[in-house]
Amino acid sequence: MTEPPYTRDILRLAASIPYLEPFEELEGATERRSPTCGSRMRVAVELDWAGRVRRIRQAVEACAYGQASAALMGGHAMCRSAAEVATTVGELEAWLAGKGDVPASWPGLETLAPALTRKGRHCAILLPFRTLLAAIEEEAE
Repeated sequence: MTEPPYTRDILRLAASIPYLEPFEELEGATERRSPTCGSRMRVAVELDWAGRVRRIRQAVEACAYGQASAALMGGHAMCRSAAEVATTVGELEAWLAGKGDVPASWPGLETLAPALTRKGRHCAILLPFRTLLAAIEEEAE
């Protein structure tokens, strides 16, 4: 028997995305789309004097893996810098590719382990973090 695509923990996360806004109401945000699955993310941030996230809002149109990833991203984005998010993106890419451990720099990512064998979901998992990084970089300009 094959494993179900989504675990109870992934579905719980998907239903608990913080700082969520309706997609059409989140204007002025950075938007990214996954070319492989069509998932979309919008993220708007305000940074403090040191370039760290002071406020975040997000809109998500993604599968349960993408939504769960957005919940984890949003739940721990406060006070993060572009450098910290970039490190997490790199660690997450390596982990999903089977070339590293689960990123310890961002709590909860081990919950997404069932996606390791589902390569088609990797872009949806990376999308929230890539969008957050882009939003921080755009806001810092």
